Amino acid sequence: MPTLIFDCDGVLADTEQFGHLPAFNKTFEEFGVPVQWTVEEYAQKVLIGGGKERMRSILTDELSQQLGLTSEEAKDEAILAWHKRKTAIYTELVNDGVMPARPGIFRVVQEAHLAGWGLAVASTSAEPAVRAVLTHAVGVGLAASFTIFAGDVVPAKKPAPDIYLLVLDDLGLEPGEAIVVEDSANGLRAAVAAGLRTVVTVSGFTRDEDFTGASLVVSSLGDPGDDDEPAEVLQNPHGIDVGAAVTLATFQQLLDLPSTPTRSEES
Repeated sequence: MPTLIFDCDGVLADTEQFGHLPAFNKTFEEFGVPVQWTVEEYAQKVLIGGGKERMRSILTDELSQQLGLTSEEAKDEAILAWHKRKTAIYTELVNDGVMPARPGIFRVVQEAHLAGWGLAVASTSAEPAVRAVLTHAVGVGLAASFTIFAGDVVPAKKPAPDIYLLVLDDLGLEPGEAIVVEDSANGLRAAVAAGLRTVVTVSGFTRDEDFTGASLVVSSLGDPGDDDEPAEVLQNPHGIDVGAAVTLATFQQLLDLPSTPTRSEES
């Protein structure tokens, strides 16, 4: 059956600036780590796939010595402790409603569920955080319809295609049966390398990235209505009719295109 695969951060909700960044900074403060990322600095950190990997990037030789992390084992243990606390702080922010769902997410998920499509999330974020964002974005009932692939389920994070290859293999899908919604160039590269058509909904940190290879690039999925946010089409290489919102019919049109990319072609 056709399947929609969503990234989490920046796709289900605009989580990076208002969720992950303050959670990282509060964690550093609690653990006595003399690092506080600015929005500009974090815009560079989001290019690193995975929260633990972003934390590891601060561990210069000088800071490691200052914190008493004199072995790789000590660094690994510290990062695990930091990341566990960061995930808890982030989850609290999600539950407090700090990050509302992005436009069109509930609408498209509900439409796909009613039409019998499969639903999945593929994210490098920790699974508890992903489940919290998903539940807040679409509700408990629809969230239960998703298969979630998150955290360290694969060793190589995006832009490596591993997590999307795992989704295809685990769900028994061919690339032409699924379509991905991503928000970043790293996520796009991962999906395309797995042979998957990809719709990009840009977020605050990613709008100026290179989305070559995307099937469609929009400002958001859009919510039609006078007081809601319409979808602004930024790139439309196949000339798909989008209108004010990306709908399930939009995704079906993309899946029906004759030249579906294959893994070998994009590798």
